[in-house]
Amino acid sequence: MSDQLDERLVKVLGDRTAKALEKGLGLRTVGDLMRHYPRRYAERGELTNFASLNEGELVTVVADVAKVAVRPLRNRRGSMLEVVLTDGTGFLSLTFFNQAWRERDLSPGRRGFFAGRVTLFRGKRQLTHPDYEMLDASILEAEDATAERERVAQFAGALLPVYSATAKLPSWRVAQCVRTVLDNLDEVSDPLPPAIIEKHGYPSLLDALHAIHLPNTLGDAKHARERLAFEEAFTLQVVLAQRRSKLRSLVAIPRSVRGGGLLAAFDAKLPFKLTNGQKEVTSEIESDLSASHPMHRLLQGEVGSGKTVVALRAMLAVIDAGGQCALLAPTEVLAQQHFRSITSMLGDLAMKGMMGGAPNATKVVLLTGSANAGQRRSALLDFQSGEAGIAIGTHALLGDQVEFADLGLVVIDEQHRFGVEQRDVLRAKGSAPPHLLVMTATPIPRTVAMTIFGDLDVSTLSELPHGREAIETHVVAALEKPAFVTRAWQRIVEEVKEGRQAYIVAPRIGGEESESDELFEASADDLADQIDDAPQEERKKAKAILEIAPELISGPLSTVRVGVLHGRLPSDRKDQIMRDFTEGLLDVLIATTVIEVGVDVPNATMMVIVDAEYFGVSQLHQLRGRVGRGIHAGLCLLVTDCDEGTSSRQRLEAVAATMDGFELSRVDLEQRSEGDVLGSAQSGSRSQLRLLRVLRDEKLIELAKDEAVQIVEADEVEGHPALARAIAELSAKERSDYLEKG
Repeated sequence: MSDQLDERLVKVLGDRTAKALEKGLGLRTVGDLMRHYPRRYAERGELTNFASLNEGELVTVVADVAKVAVRPLRNRRGSMLEVVLTDGTGFLSLTFFNQAWRERDLSPGRRGFFAGRVTLFRGKRQLTHPDYEMLDASILEAEDATAERERVAQFAGALLPVYSATAKLPSWRVAQCVRTVLDNLDEVSDPLPPAIIEKHGYPSLLDALHAIHLPNTLGDAKHARERLAFEEAFTLQVVLAQRRSKLRSLVAIPRSVRGGGLLAAFDAKLPFKLTNGQKEVTSEIESDLSASHPMHRLLQGEVGSGKTVVALRAMLAVIDAGGQCALLAPTEVLAQQHFRSITSMLGDLAMKGMMGGAPNATKVVLLTGSANAGQRRSALLDFQSGEAGIAIGTHALLGDQVEFADLGLVVIDEQHRFGVEQRDVLRAKGSAPPHLLVMTATPIPRTVAMTIFGDLDVSTLSELPHGREAIETHVVAALEKPAFVTRAWQRIVEEVKEGRQAYIVAPRIGGEESESDELFEASADDLADQIDDAPQEERKKAKAILEIAPELISGPLSTVRVGVLHGRLPSDRKDQIMRDFTEGLLDVLIATTVIEVGVDVPNATMMVIVDAEYFGVSQLHQLRGRVGRGIHAGLCLLVTDCDEGTSSRQRLEAVAATMDGFELSRVDLEQRSEGDVLGSAQSGSRSQLRLLRVLRDEKLIELAKDEAVQIVEADEVEGHPALARAIAELSAKERSDYLEKG
């Protein structure tokens, strides 16, 4: 049976409006529009606080017209209509070019909605050519005012829903569309089983949609929001519970630890002792490997906590048990780093068939997209014959021609960069379902792990290896104290003189890359009509390494050996530069974020991140983890032009204040939208988490998980067609943004 939520908007709203909603907001169906929930609510008569408006922000304000004036344009034909709005404490200007006729609508004393993008002109906030809708309570007294009463009721109800909008599709236009659709919406199929709705006292889906879009009170909206957020959490948790159930039903080859093999030989030559955390996680992994169903474990750990050693020990245990292992990395730089690191740690244990190799040695083989035909043929043969115990590579490992003799363990590093499909492609290369270990150096709050990685058992490494020094981090305000930036370059030279190395990281590559200089969305007419004395204020473009590298090499770093590394270089060149830096042939490496994860140079003690405000919290934490990995303390300087008190500056100061990655992950999640954190860049689809907030809604998620487990264990999902359909859409159509990270 078809559902009204699946209907195309064009059938309800007409072609023109439907196209505007699809182009502007990506809304195609009735369900899409109904799930486009209000961002907030304004009370009738409530005036917007103009002081809260930020330059460049697309806003909808409710305000009174204070005065109106028409004046001729200087040095050109035409006129400009200037309207001054007031919120009771301040003023906001509206400007219209060659539209003096609007003066009839915008008379002083009238109140209305006004939508546009905030710009600054001579220090004052303004909206140019805004869209607007006037409200006038006096029309309610007119004798024939049915249509006007309806319009006012629509836009000036007890609570005014404010939606995410665009310049050409303001909030109240979206509200008009929502009301039209709701007026034509009958009972819809509800993904929540009736027993759960009754148990928790939730409204039906139709009632909840009415209440969240057209609430009589904030309490109504809050109750509707809770029900709809629970639905999101419940649907997701059912998917995860089904995945866990399916995994438990699979039969894997047990890979129990055996004495006297590669693992024992490796442990005997380790130059350090495992931390208590590493021992505990190792025990969990070994227990999983010995089971007859596949391990499915997430290993999360602080930067430098020793995840690679733990993963390598698991791989050696599987090799001892007769299996092969594959390690999948998201970039060639990281794959090559893993190859160097693992072969270095294994030494003669990685030299099978080579002079000087240990009798029980294995072979470690690297395969990336840049491998030539001969290298690729050799690697494929080693994988297929079983000669290679450890295969390390990028997406090249997912190719159809890649086959393994007996794939026993798949390790995925920085796995949030891979989708579920990619993970499953590699796992499908085993003759029996292989064990799976996925790793991330981005610490994850418990509720996030439960929401995104609910089908995985989670192990956490928070203890740093013995002897690892702390990393000192400082924010350098370049505009306030330019001498401090000069001092940063001097400090790098001093570190080099002490025999140590340093990184300099910039946000962009530069050169001929295609980048938009546009700051605001504005129509061509608006820009063309700017008067001569209204200069366009430009936002500072992030610094690029191809711009700063020559300045540094010929200037403050002229006495040291500098390499430049970025993603546009050929693979062999990138690998050579990284090798030179690792082997100490380069003192300073100027790079983009290609060195964000996996790069391990113990002698590197200092990092300067230029225009640090362009990086996220977790990314900054990852980057600084590249220093202080040896016996010397690390220093990270976050250089910024951001003013004190701005959100960007506060974010940098939060990073400087703590090395606790879990605390920073909470800061990151609080400051960014849920879609940014949980969404998938590679899927390009919109996040399903429209209302659920994984930090705020912890109890709701736990409740949803309990209900989901019960319904899956009782095998009742198919008995609820609307739920089954919601799950199928989540799994098949989206492959779900958040599950993409699993």
